Amino acid sequence: MTTAHPIPNTEVLVVTRVPAFDDNYLWLIHSPLDFRKVVVVDPGDDQAIEAVLQREQWELAAILTTHHHADHVGGVQSLVERHHVPVYGPIHDPIPCQTVAVRQGDRVDLPQLGLSFAVLDVPGHTKGHVAYYGHGAVFCGDTLFSGGCGRLFEGTPAQMLQSLDQLGALPAETLIYCAHEYTESNLRFARAADPRNDALKAYQDVVLNRRQAQQATVPALLAMEQSINPFLRSRHPDIRATLVAERGLPAAVSDADAFAALREWKNEFKG
Repeated sequence: MTTAHPIPNTEVLVVTRVPAFDDNYLWLIHSPLDFRKVVVVDPGDDQAIEAVLQREQWELAAILTTHHHADHVGGVQSLVERHHVPVYGPIHDPIPCQTVAVRQGDRVDLPQLGLSFAVLDVPGHTKGHVAYYGHGAVFCGDTLFSGGCGRLFEGTPAQMLQSLDQLGALPAETLIYCAHEYTESNLRFARAADPRNDALKAYQDVVLNRRQAQQATVPALLAMEQSINPFLRSRHPDIRATLVAERGLPAAVSDADAFAALREWKNEFKG
């Protein structure tokens, strides 16, 4: 099932969620000028996208990609062959059929669709990972999740920390369109890392109710993530104290080293 979600504080932008694989979300951004025209973000599964396009009689106008992993770009070539649309993607990641390479400071301007996004470099998960910010939303791939962040497959902890700092500095009302339904498991780890966080406990209850009802937990509000996501809060004294107590982290370490310890703990976490 797909669901359209109007973004708060914007009168015209609508995004449709397309589930794929086990836990991926692919995003269709509708043109404010013509609802039937859409831009797809990270189409790892072309068949899932094509099914929606054909059923709803929507027209694909462009493809945005955040990084090169197959569950994000596996459907790009087939969609390009069928629809002959431009493909935007990070300059430092190998993206199939890429026609426009983008980096920090660039804009993806689609005036014929009434859409425009700033490009943010957010390396860590991959070396070239980017995010697209505009219209009250950020499409951030596998960098920031609700309650968590991506694994460091190619980048360094310092890079990922800087990337999360950049995303965390966006306006609090920004909606986070990440690419996976990881929230429930992320929050189990977050409670271990930040056990005294009352906002986190309350949000975990909300998420559990949503998942039991088979409802999605993203997009997520950045204001909430700033209060409950341990990877956006890795400098907080409570989390640093937990790392000292539970992981034996020396009290006097750099922010990057504390973040690295937190991410490594999450990698091993079995709760």
